[in-house]
Amino acid sequence: MLHDTNVKTIDKVVIRFAGDSGDGMQLAGNIFSNISAEEGDEISTFPDYPAEIRAPQGSLSGVSGYQVSVGKGVHTPGDEADVLVAMNPAALKTNLRYLKKDGVIVCDGDSFTPANLKKAEYATNDPVAELGIDPQRIMLVPMTTLLKSALADSGLDQKSIMKSKNMLALGIVCWLFDRPLESVLKKLQAKFAKKPAVYEANAKVLRAGWDYGHNTHSSMPVYRIETAESRPGLYTDITGNTATAWGLILASEKSGRPLFLGSYPITPATDILHELAKRKDLGVKAVQMEDEIAGVCSAIGASYGGHLAVTSTSGPGLALKSEGIGLAVMAELPLVVIDVQRGGPSTGLPTKTEQTDLMQALYGRNGESPVCVLAAVSPTDCFHMAFEAARIAMEHMTPVILLTDAFIANGSSAWRIPEPEDYPEIHPHTLPDNRLEAGWKPYDRDEETLVRYWAIPGTPGATHRVGGLEKDYKTSVISTDGENHALMVETRRQKIARIARDIPRVEPMCAVDSDTILVGWGGTYGHLLTAAQQLCEEGTPVAFHQFRYINPLPENALEMLKGYKRIIVAELNTGMFADYLQMQLPGKEILRINKVEGQPFLVKEIVEGVKRLVSEN
Repeated sequence: MLHDTNVKTIDKVVIRFAGDSGDGMQLAGNIFSNISAEEGDEISTFPDYPAEIRAPQGSLSGVSGYQVSVGKGVHTPGDEADVLVAMNPAALKTNLRYLKKDGVIVCDGDSFTPANLKKAEYATNDPVAELGIDPQRIMLVPMTTLLKSALADSGLDQKSIMKSKNMLALGIVCWLFDRPLESVLKKLQAKFAKKPAVYEANAKVLRAGWDYGHNTHSSMPVYRIETAESRPGLYTDITGNTATAWGLILASEKSGRPLFLGSYPITPATDILHELAKRKDLGVKAVQMEDEIAGVCSAIGASYGGHLAVTSTSGPGLALKSEGIGLAVMAELPLVVIDVQRGGPSTGLPTKTEQTDLMQALYGRNGESPVCVLAAVSPTDCFHMAFEAARIAMEHMTPVILLTDAFIANGSSAWRIPEPEDYPEIHPHTLPDNRLEAGWKPYDRDEETLVRYWAIPGTPGATHRVGGLEKDYKTSVISTDGENHALMVETRRQKIARIARDIPRVEPMCAVDSDTILVGWGGTYGHLLTAAQQLCEEGTPVAFHQFRYINPLPENALEMLKGYKRIIVAELNTGMFADYLQMQLPGKEILRINKVEGQPFLVKEIVEGVKRLVSEN
């Protein structure tokens, strides 16, 4: 480490790694995020990669990015980066717009060859001048030269040597932000445990990057990032998809019901399947089915058999699963459906984020088919809301759709691994012996909650059928009687509505007594919270609330919203949640801030939008 006189202390910093899809920017950014979380920093990440499997090397369309914000009070990956690490001219050109005006650039100077400049569509052979970059704020590092020098005696071929270039860049960034190399080396050792030669090469290159920064630019300041005060415990960084999988595992442990996942690979939800497939040691059964319909149907079968049953997908797959979800509604079986939203319609933008599946989740089935709909608000909240989705599904005998999105599913945050006592036991609504003795029928219900009982196959005396045809309220046999159908429709609707008694009440944040409330749902939480805090600081007081529970809404939600003169809903669609609230608040005008570009909000977009709406109304 450097002497304290060479170190400047800062609250937080935003770094953006950018390069070809094969340059390892996601890995470099992920390792930096992980070691920062272990240092006690708050983090928020945004992996931004193209939909193409592999665009031509050095082309503008093939650039992959990874942005991370590290420090105190971090809720978003940042609107603009303080530091841009660009591995080639294309990455520099496409990512310069994400850099602050006084930001620092670390770039591979060896990559500025005529061939690469032509691929990146430069008009001159001087990209620094062409892009209007101040030469004082760009470090043109001869990365390829340093790489070849460091690994000259390694015995590795040229292709293997070039694969280590991301570690050279990571070494420079670790020097710049006073990060310990020991933590990085532990990560690399674990990753390349079966390839010692590869580990040694990456470790040597990492040190070479740190040494280059230390020796060549020793007059430049090194930045030490302040850590946030946090509850003692074991911390790591975790992505939303991994957190979702782990939340389901905990729900299985707390309920005593084995976990089954029936799923089909789809971007950006596939990592949930990957993670659960690794967990046979915890009794998880994860099956990759032949298509989306088979995925949901296998889960319904597992639910009938007494499992905590889950199926994961994205928007196109949710459409295919709709008939199966309707069957689970009619059969009144517990089922967790995880929808990691992406840009649509159809195949749309597979690697980009949106919040455009809300109406599909609420209403996208034939007939009166109500389900519980939840939304996670951050990568770490995916753990909690997956647990909640499983709890509600098993205790209320209903399908539950959990909405996340590509931004929080692929992004990561620092997470404290919970203690067992941090989460309650789950009590599945299984058939008690006294109900069986009283002449039980499959659609007998708890009078208070209207929840039917879960009769696990193999229970003596509990042989039964459930299915897609309407049943008689009293006898549980098939019925086509109109009055009975109306009664069953209302019963299923009321069963979902009464879940509101079992979820947290709304508690607004920030300037709760102001005339205006800023409202969002799901993965926009960090951007909206930061915007609300900034607005209050700048003299535009607003209250703020982010909804996790969407159907049903919390018991006091509508009354709370009626108390504000202005309700502003910000969401990454054309106004779906605003429309949903408008239906339930006919006397109120719901104001809107919308974005549908496949990218998360910028905080400044929310701030400017709220100020405009307040002045206009």
